[in-house]
Amino acid sequence: MMKTHAIIVLFVFLTIPKSHAEDFRQLLISVEKNIRVEEWSLSGSEFPFKTDSSVSIRKDVLHGGKQEGVDVIHVDNGKLRFTMIPTRGMGIYEVVSGDLRLGWNSPVKEIVHPSFINLSSRGGLGWLEGFNEWMVRCGLEWVGHPGEDKFINNVGDEAVMDLTLHGKVANIPASEVEVVIDEEPPHTIRVRGRVDERMFYGPQLELWTEISTTPGSLQLTVTDRLVNEGADDQEFQMLYHTNFGPPLLEKGAEFVAPIREVTPFNEHAAQSIDRAAVYDGPTPGFVEQVYCMELYAGDDDLTQVMLKNASGNRGVSMSFSVEELPFLTQWKNLPALDAGYVTGIEPGTSFPHNRQIEREKGRVPKLKPGESRQFQIAFEVLPDPSSVQKSLEKIKRIQGGKETKVNRKPEE
Repeated sequence: MMKTHAIIVLFVFLTIPKSHAEDFRQLLISVEKNIRVEEWSLSGSEFPFKTDSSVSIRKDVLHGGKQEGVDVIHVDNGKLRFTMIPTRGMGIYEVVSGDLRLGWNSPVKEIVHPSFINLSSRGGLGWLEGFNEWMVRCGLEWVGHPGEDKFINNVGDEAVMDLTLHGKVANIPASEVEVVIDEEPPHTIRVRGRVDERMFYGPQLELWTEISTTPGSLQLTVTDRLVNEGADDQEFQMLYHTNFGPPLLEKGAEFVAPIREVTPFNEHAAQSIDRAAVYDGPTPGFVEQVYCMELYAGDDDLTQVMLKNASGNRGVSMSFSVEELPFLTQWKNLPALDAGYVTGIEPGTSFPHNRQIEREKGRVPKLKPGESRQFQIAFEVLPDPSSVQKSLEKIKRIQGGKETKVNRKPEE
């Protein structure tokens, strides 16, 4: 049986109002109740509360190839459509508003079931065999590049373990999934889930996720709560690998942020640091460039970043707390279109170096037994020049004329 206090966490997030008994609920997946609803939908007159927009929610199971058995949930709030993947750690495959798609064209064409992923293949790069989501979480025990790290084994001795790229959470199916629709206007739609990363003599981490949107809006909010259910202190890392391809990504597209400090990930990235914010078109043979940033925030501790197209008439913004997610990684991968032309904007608790390096730099936090940590990112589609300009002005206000420290060499 699930622990009582873990059940409470599912319904009480730190910043989410308590649900009312009259809120609509549909349980879709539950290890506790041995439930997996294969197909379910809600739309039109079936929708439990009157809204001004056409809203629909649909749960399906994919079939064929490596996507066999993958659960997906489609939410349409009338202006914004997105597809979630409970089978892949509650990641989000894509977001669509009109003809604007947030996502990218990965060489991986199917939504791959974790059973087909070998994280240890190709020297710890097996994670890439399923990498095609718009937003994929990295963690929970570790994120970053593969390699060795030390740990204390079951007999209390120091031992060496192999860390694979970006951890395990993206390849762990959710154990509990439900849809909740608030009774009170604006009838926020919430898809909630629980993903467990547990092992004997290892981490006992529970991640409670919620993806929410309101009917008729261009906003999507990801709210996560990570809990250490173990009896000992536990290291953790979280990184939100959020990926954008065309149409936003193109020659002349720009990343805008209130940057306090920026450091190239390696010597190759250092050669182009003066052009880090601006993107080239597809360039065959391009070698990825990565930049590690710390950002300024407003008095409310919130910061905002934006990716806008070359014309400045469309974009997307991301807002989050620098206390919750103090580091941001910009990943530029600009090869030929069919090779994965994409940029990653990645808020996190650390940078994507191997965990051993991040620990040495003091960027690997711990949770005490029973302690939790919350993370929230608000995304907004910017469909026109005025919305792009409004976001740009907010970012400029946060920067406030303060200096950006540019480190021209990688961190030693």
